[in-house]
Amino acid sequence: MRMARVAVPLILLLGAGAARAHDADIIYTQVRRTDPGSAEVRVRLTLTGSTLSLLVPTDAEGDGAVSQADLEARRPALEVGIWDALPLTAGGQPCTRQAHVAKRVESYVELTATFQCPPGPLRQTYTVLSVLPANYRVVLGSYGGEGGQLFADAVRPSLDIPERGGSARSTFAPGFVGWVQLGMKHIFEGIDHLAFLIALLLVGGSLKRVLGMVTAFTVAHSLTLGATALGFILLDTARTRWVEAAIAVSIIYVAAENLLLREHRHRALLTFLFGLVHGFGFASVLSAYGLGEQVASGLFGFNLGVELGQAVIVTALLPLMRLIQRRPRVNLWTVRALSSVILCAGAWWLYSRIG
Repeated sequence: MRMARVAVPLILLLGAGAARAHDADIIYTQVRRTDPGSAEVRVRLTLTGSTLSLLVPTDAEGDGAVSQADLEARRPALEVGIWDALPLTAGGQPCTRQAHVAKRVESYVELTATFQCPPGPLRQTYTVLSVLPANYRVVLGSYGGEGGQLFADAVRPSLDIPERGGSARSTFAPGFVGWVQLGMKHIFEGIDHLAFLIALLLVGGSLKRVLGMVTAFTVAHSLTLGATALGFILLDTARTRWVEAAIAVSIIYVAAENLLLREHRHRALLTFLFGLVHGFGFASVLSAYGLGEQVASGLFGFNLGVELGQAVIVTALLPLMRLIQRRPRVNLWTVRALSSVILCAGAWWLYSRIG
């Protein structure tokens, strides 16, 4: 009964967060005048289908996917729900929208609009953030691989658009910090990654072994994250789905090992192999943003944020696990209870991701 009182709420908590484990929660945008001093301004947004559905009902079939036909059929709704909620000004005067296009590109949706603007500095306000969940951000990137990124949120929804040729240094620092924050948020909110790390730490052993496992996991997911984000490995919708299922399998396997085996001699190698899989999961987040040429500049900061998040988790949990391991009976009950919960959660995630 005691185990049930702990296990049931944890299973419900883990299961509730499964569907959102790797959802993209940013809108990526680029804004520029077509030529210096030109009145024509081009704005491009990339966002996932799930994010678009929060703003405009575009999924006609109700299957969770947004097709090109859906986008064409909802063209007036996109104009009102998206572009009217993204007012653009120049020198304090409103710009006039001329045209807009929507298209499906791999795992995300690309929305493009052309504006006529008076002279003066450009500024855009992202009022769409007021109707999205509080954790959403808009990332303002640059065209042509120049500069860094700026971040907007519901508290600060307006951004001044940097001019080309003079913004690289001014936008790199806040952009880098923003990506680090996104990486940390992803590991803290990625409940399946947390479950995997906790399962490893439950029978981690000595500090040397724990450091070995964490290092193996870090190296492995950095390899696949980098290779995928930089385009060496392509993740389409079907492959992303199998990656999510494989992450669930990794959680089930480690939790089952905790319950069935007394010795765990090859945990570092096992962690490395599963770390490769989890790296694909991290990469699916970046690829869903549609960053294009800007993906390399966000990759390092995002990955660093993931590593910092992992370090915080390990630093917080390791002393507690050491304390528990001094009392064999308490340690045995803790390993069995938490591993059972994690095993059940992993099984539920596997079912939900292949079903």
